[in-house]
Amino acid sequence: MPDFTVHLHPILAVACPVCGQQAGTWCRRPSGHKATELHASRGAEADRVFIEQHGPDAAIRRDPMNGWWIEGQRHVL
Repeated sequence: MPDFTVHLHPILAVACPVCGQQAGTWCRRPSGHKATELHASRGAEADRVFIEQHGPDAAIRRDPMNGWWIEGQRHVL
């Protein structure tokens, strides 16, 4: 189960469907160089997984002192 709070950017919690980079690693261009932006498809996949995992009312927030945290997540019993 991806942890959206441990990476530099929450989108990094999932693998990229475009360039194939694994979770935790930045996207790459076809030339192999680091991309300046994460791929949009990766963002869409991260959204899908986040909602599946935490529910449609959850949001991820950034606290400059403590990193990322999830607000309003559903609790699984």
